Amino acid sequence: MTTPRILPSIDQLRQRPGICSLETEYGASAVLSALRAVADALRQELAGPAPSVENREQAAGVIERRASQRLEHAFAPSLIPVINATGVIVHTNLGRAPLAAAAARRVAEVGAGYANLEYDLTGGQRGSRSVHAEQLLTRVTGAPAAAVVNNNAAAVLLTLAALASGREAIVSRGELVEIGGGFRIPDVMRQSGADVREIGTTNKTRTADYAAAISDRTAIILRVHPSNFRIEGFTERPGLDELVALGQRFEIPVVEDLGSGNLLTAQAEADIGEPAVSASVAAGVSVCCFSGDKLLGGPQAGIIVGDQDLVSRIRSHPLMRALRVDKMTYAALEATLLEYARGRAETTIPVARMLYATTETLGQRAHALADRLAGHALFTSDVVEGLSTVGGGGAPGSAIATRLARLTPKARSARWLESRLRELRPPVIARIVDDCVLLDLRTVLPEQDEQLIESLQTLT
Repeated sequence: MTTPRILPSIDQLRQRPGICSLETEYGASAVLSALRAVADALRQELAGPAPSVENREQAAGVIERRASQRLEHAFAPSLIPVINATGVIVHTNLGRAPLAAAAARRVAEVGAGYANLEYDLTGGQRGSRSVHAEQLLTRVTGAPAAAVVNNNAAAVLLTLAALASGREAIVSRGELVEIGGGFRIPDVMRQSGADVREIGTTNKTRTADYAAAISDRTAIILRVHPSNFRIEGFTERPGLDELVALGQRFEIPVVEDLGSGNLLTAQAEADIGEPAVSASVAAGVSVCCFSGDKLLGGPQAGIIVGDQDLVSRIRSHPLMRALRVDKMTYAALEATLLEYARGRAETTIPVARMLYATTETLGQRAHALADRLAGHALFTSDVVEGLSTVGGGGAPGSAIATRLARLTPKARSARWLESRLRELRPPVIARIVDDCVLLDLRTVLPEQDEQLIESLQTLT
């Protein structure tokens, strides 16, 4: 039988129930394009020495199946959930902080319809989006005022633009760091219009260096917390209280880029070495900037807290409109902050739960996983000791004791096994040490344990 007689027409194909279902799901235009592409490819196959189909019904079935696969691939979202088994709690490449259940619910509720984002329900007129989350931020940090932008780099940029454009911002050379994505603090400062006045050396800067640099052109003293680096050895750095006293003496605001946004207790500060935002506010910092999606455990956001007059100047700057956040960010941030205000963040915010998870609990979960995977065809499984880390540009050098489920391949390499884990749905992201794949359940949500085990059991 010749190729034209074997291949059904496009119109005939569109009468098939399966194709009709595809048009309902993907739209007629996309389905029509897929049918033509698949039919053309099959026509070329049939012109070869070994045709893959023998009659029109077989050809129609092949075209329908391939068109369905083609459409499924074309319409698949590129952003999908993954299981983070790396042990890196705030994993920038994996979306940083997972949201609390309350925050996810609020995003769904607010995002599905209209909201009073910029509407004053009391006065029945236009309002300001800046009011959202401000009361909660002032409550949990102790600062008089607050503002929210889309990330911490934006918070620093906006603060400098509003307070120091055309004037000098004094900063220690030891704090001119590079943050994620190759962005450097001095570059961000220059983009704000501020003149960078570098003082001290890489490893030593004293309060006297700041005092000597102050002039009529000085607008602010900028302090950058080393949240993604650590200088050890022969070092010196003024305490925050010293800088605040110096700023008060010369009536110059002290602005701190705190980075990680630790709102947890003083014990958390001791455990992971990240200062609490409330401590900086209590020390008298004029303006403090930090992230919403690191240790705070909320959505991506840059948070600015501080003196009422200074924050008002920051909010009124033209860049505020370019850097503002939407209703879903506010919804997630407010819900997250409510957990802190209610005193239950340590049990409801995933990042906090991961930080406080005990080795005993993690060991029990790891043993349960290893036992369920016993006798697997591709690997052996057992439990070993190891270390987790905070990650996300926070608590550099931090190491938290953990228990790891170790998968040792029987025939293939650990690299091959790790790549197979990434092919699962949802993908499982792990790490390799000594040709073994390690799964750190500290960063696996407890409700994902069963899904993880079942996915691993399907590997062949």
